[in-house]
Amino acid sequence: MHDIIDITFHPDKVVGFRAVWLLENIFLTDPEGYLDDLRYLISRFKENSNQSCMRHYAKIIMHVTDAHVPATLQLKLKNIDFEPVVEQLFDWMINPKVKVAVKMFAGNALLNLKDTFPWVQEELAGQVEFLMRDGSAGIQAGGKKILKGIKK
Repeated sequence: MHDIIDITFHPDKVVGFRAVWLLENIFLTDPEGYLDDLRYLISRFKENSNQSCMRHYAKIIMHVTDAHVPATLQLKLKNIDFEPVVEQLFDWMINPKVKVAVKMFAGNALLNLKDTFPWVQEELAGQVEFLMRDGSAGIQAGGKKILKGIKK
């Protein structure tokens, strides 16, 4: 798994994209297969600068932090510092050059982390409301879903 993670940072953006697509689909197929490599994945998260890979990295974090992941994975997550990931997800949401899909997956991942980081809830709501002011239909739909999740 380390090798696949490393390939996602390949200078050829197409190679990186294919590796991260594979990485995401491995998680969806076998979430517990990530147990030994989750810390490494998280440690490399902020290094991502490939727009095509950002979407999949945000989706992986969204899936990993979902309340329905296996208990073994949830236990492993408690021992990993997600603060750098949270910062990166917010950076992606704020950056006007980042694509809408990345912003929405980042927002959903942050929504999943709101109980771990209580300050995220208020910041996320403010950022989503800001994006929705002039946002596309995708931002409007995704933003409403995130705001509804915050109010729960």
